[in-house]
Amino acid sequence: MKKVAAFFDIDGTLYREGLITEMFKKMIKYEIIQSEKWYNEVRPEFLKWDKRQGDYDGYLLKMIDIYLEGIKGLYKHQIEFIAKKVIEQKGERLYTFSRDRIRWHKEQGHMLITISGSPEELVKEMSLKHGFNDFKGAQYLLDGEGRYTGEVIPMWDHKSKMEAINYFVNKYDIDLSESYAYGDTAGDFTMMSLVKNPYCINPTRELLSKIGSDKEVKEKINIVVERKDVIYSLKPDRFEIL
Repeated sequence: MKKVAAFFDIDGTLYREGLITEMFKKMIKYEIIQSEKWYNEVRPEFLKWDKRQGDYDGYLLKMIDIYLEGIKGLYKHQIEFIAKKVIEQKGERLYTFSRDRIRWHKEQGHMLITISGSPEELVKEMSLKHGFNDFKGAQYLLDGEGRYTGEVIPMWDHKSKMEAINYFVNKYDIDLSESYAYGDTAGDFTMMSLVKNPYCINPTRELLSKIGSDKEVKEKINIVVERKDVIYSLKPDRFEIL
């Protein structure tokens, strides 16, 4: 019998911010990344996004560039140690809606799978903490001695997430026609188009635009906005992007 799965993005969907941001801060604390890198290179991108004069992706990609530079030559166990600390301290900062949906899926006996653009070391710890069955994150490559090379196989774009879904479908014999997906950015659109029950949580403008231009996805999408202690459910034909 085929299995029903719930595919969750993490950053901005499950976790209330970006896990790699917490990882970045911790690496500054451990003096793996120089604090000047944050103030001179990342912070300007953050401020643009914070003032809504830039986008989150620009901020994220700048952090990833510096993260790649910072971990090059480090051993995997060093990053795994930091990832454990991040999740121990920050792993409960979930959206209420997402936490409730995880509980509901467990009660239904559904598989829980995370597909996230955060480093796989972080994704693994987050998945274990919240009882997920499997996971895929961005894979930072290692040399023969277990040191990071400074190269990455991404997991934040629509193509890589589609490949991840297909991998899990084959691995677990998942029925996408009965499955669920949760995401917040355009990179998650493929996940939403492949399943019967897609949810976008606090979606970006780009994701809403993609949904609006795809009749099939628009008809089945569930839009959820969580602000403070209120959860709003919106219908695609009942809102306007201003």
